Amino acid sequence: MGTPRSRRSELATPASSERMCAKAPRWGADLVFLDLEDACAPLVKESARSIAVEALTGQDWGSTLRAVRINGLDTVWCHDDIIEVVTGARDALDVIIVPKVRTARDVWWVDVLLTQLEQKLGLARRIALEVLIEDAEGLANALDIARSSTRVEALIFGAGDLSVSLQARVDGNFDPLGRYPGDFWHFARTQVLTAARAAGVAAVDAPFPAYGNPDGYRSAATQAALLGFDGKWAIHPSQVPLANDAFTPTSAEAAAAQDIVERYRRAEADGTGAIGHDGRLVDAAHARLAANVLTRSRTAASGPVAGVAPDA
Repeated sequence: MGTPRSRRSELATPASSERMCAKAPRWGADLVFLDLEDACAPLVKESARSIAVEALTGQDWGSTLRAVRINGLDTVWCHDDIIEVVTGARDALDVIIVPKVRTARDVWWVDVLLTQLEQKLGLARRIALEVLIEDAEGLANALDIARSSTRVEALIFGAGDLSVSLQARVDGNFDPLGRYPGDFWHFARTQVLTAARAAGVAAVDAPFPAYGNPDGYRSAATQAALLGFDGKWAIHPSQVPLANDAFTPTSAEAAAAQDIVERYRRAEADGTGAIGHDGRLVDAAHARLAANVLTRSRTAASGPVAGVAPDA
């Protein structure tokens, strides 16, 4: 496998809004998804498909990944979401985001339909999938879901609907309503992250609805990055640079990682399995950790350049 596609920031954009879809490519997000699901009221879900197709095909997206979140498989809109958007956008669509995935069979259904469409339309590239783990059954089946299709490139932790499924007592930012020891969502996050890593796909952290609280978003993104997540959803353009920063190793971190890798390689070539550096032991595990940092740095460099400042 080559260098994975950068997913530090995934910006949500209502597919029903021509104005917001027109602005979406400029914010510098690694991925933008035009949302046909929660961001669209039932009355405009069908008309939003053509707006999404026009936005995907009629603009220069640069290196930003172009995605659409379809409606759930248990809705009347899902089937036509896939057919109409793929038929209209064709090779201008990189990723479909599948919400509320509960079992591997859910992914299989989308995979089969996409395969038929790609063959029928003669598409040059396979459309990738990202799947939302936002249901108790989906969380329990996360590993099977992550391994269900070679199209799956990322698992997304969805705290909002998971709160509903688990009957959690949380506020509008999915934080506990009372005192809770530690990170309220640590177990669920780790479940999603572990499944993603075991399957060799990316892990993307949940949205942070309180877009007027940049410090809170920065803190949440930093915690997710420390755990090992590759990126985080942004529900407002102002959150994009915060996510890009949190999931990009600093130049000092990259330089230190490169130094560790080079020192260990030289020692290994001399037949030494562990060395001392700055008063600490450095062995094979440390070298692999450093290699992870370098991989993240290269992946971040493949993402789009910073966008213009968002509207207030």
